Amino acid sequence: MDRRRFLIAGAGAAGFSLLAGCDRLGGETSRFLAGVGLREPAPLVLRPGMAEGHALRDAARWPAPQDEIVTEVAILGGGVAGLSAAWQLARGGLHDFLLVDGPEFGGNAAAGNFGGIGTDDLRFPRGAHYLPLPSAESTHIREMLADTGVILRDPFAARPDFDERALVHAPDERLFFDGKWRDGLLPSDAVPDAEATQHARFLVRVGQLKSARGSDGRKVFAIPLALASQDPAWTALDRQSMRQWMLAEGYTSPTLHGYVDYCCRDDYGAGHDLISAWAGLHYFASRAGHADNAADGAVLTWPDGLHTMVTRLCARIDAYRAAQTGARPWRRPGIALQVREQGREVSVLCAWWPQGAPISAPRTCRIRARRVICAMPLHVAAHVAPLGEFGFDPARHLPPTAPWMVSSFRLRGFPPEAPGVPLAWDNVVHGGRGLGYVVSTHQLIRQAKPAATVFTAYCPLDAAAAAGGPPRSVADTRRWLAEAAPAELMDYATTDLHTAYGRAFWRHADAVEITVRGHAMASPRTGFLANAGATALRAADGRILFAHADLSGLSVFEEAAWWGTRAARTILN
Repeated sequence: MDRRRFLIAGAGAAGFSLLAGCDRLGGETSRFLAGVGLREPAPLVLRPGMAEGHALRDAARWPAPQDEIVTEVAILGGGVAGLSAAWQLARGGLHDFLLVDGPEFGGNAAAGNFGGIGTDDLRFPRGAHYLPLPSAESTHIREMLADTGVILRDPFAARPDFDERALVHAPDERLFFDGKWRDGLLPSDAVPDAEATQHARFLVRVGQLKSARGSDGRKVFAIPLALASQDPAWTALDRQSMRQWMLAEGYTSPTLHGYVDYCCRDDYGAGHDLISAWAGLHYFASRAGHADNAADGAVLTWPDGLHTMVTRLCARIDAYRAAQTGARPWRRPGIALQVREQGREVSVLCAWWPQGAPISAPRTCRIRARRVICAMPLHVAAHVAPLGEFGFDPARHLPPTAPWMVSSFRLRGFPPEAPGVPLAWDNVVHGGRGLGYVVSTHQLIRQAKPAATVFTAYCPLDAAAAAGGPPRSVADTRRWLAEAAPAELMDYATTDLHTAYGRAFWRHADAVEITVRGHAMASPRTGFLANAGATALRAADGRILFAHADLSGLSVFEEAAWWGTRAARTILN
């Protein structure tokens, strides 16, 4: 069964951001691999925002601001939430706003580029890499996709028409199981009948939940989460883990548990023994979008993942502002250091680092705005904004976050494949400590394979990781990520690739980039729905508004875009 195909199927069918900037490490010499006569390239390690984030956390005071900017709206953070807010403001006719890029521009939708080999442009994701077809409730996503040219016709119909180039091409997913590649991510055709029966029963059950409604008439599992049912009979699922729910329902199949654990780690950064049962079921039951020109379960993806949406949103913002004579630039680099209300405006102290400047020597400026949208992760906002005034206590209300590594490998030619299904867009190793790898050139339409490609491997650094990796506590894992040598990180990042291809993988890989994210995403663990602090920030309606996926506790594109769009509409109204 194809996981993403199932996400959209009916019952009848059986995700980062740190604080700012980018710390680059490299320069290690390549390693010679004894026994295979190959040389492993030295990786370039990016730790975006780590140095700036630690400075924000530890600084006692900052230099006095050198200049001042006055604007109607300041948006603090250039991830999906901040860009969605800017897009909605520009679309609504409010052009006097300024977006401070924050961590790395694009946040969890950032991307990289190895540069072309021949005529190919080798772009790749540094974070989120796909978007499911939007369900009926996700009208904000449908509007965005129509405005950016991804939906070509009928954006609010049951089956809109999508740009064929954005729809994932076949084969879309495969699983390396028992020494062979198999279609989809649940190996129902390769397990005993008793396990396969449980697979089918589970898929039917979660398929039925797609149409379940609570006593308030709302869908039990909707995206955005703000539109989901508040029926206590259903939200009670949040008091147990996904694993506990499965066992209580009689699901004991090891391969089914492995599959659901993989899904929880993939979207939430932690295993199904920690993730809320409500969140685990929401993963399967909340998205129910369709397309007129694609099979149910198709997803949207590009070579650089969701960074294409960042690029397209920027282009639309520019287009909406083009008619404004003398409109000043709407973006500037830097991070917010302090946000405070002062009378009838909000004062924002910001810092940025000129090229080559040490972390101890930032430049600062003051932004004065009538309204501010804090579009940053809550663990960052806790150091910047007076969250206590809104009823948010960081000591009690900060969501747990998961550390990740996203590693991209430039390949000249393709390594030989094991038997079974051919190379797919998404390739997963059963039982691996990573989450497999995606192929950047998969979406390119051509008769022959390209001369070069990029494999991007995803590794959540959670307690479910196999032995031999970094220390197991989250604090120790973050410390390891901050201090580990590039070669250590690469040994961990390549475990799935070595399982699939062996050391001969290095006959093709000639460049490696590893992006380390210590606080990549919120993990919706048991009890996350009852977070009173997040509820208080969602209700804020004054001069300071909040917009980030952390408000939902689910680190996905649709939630980030929802809160950014909602904050902008609050201002426009």
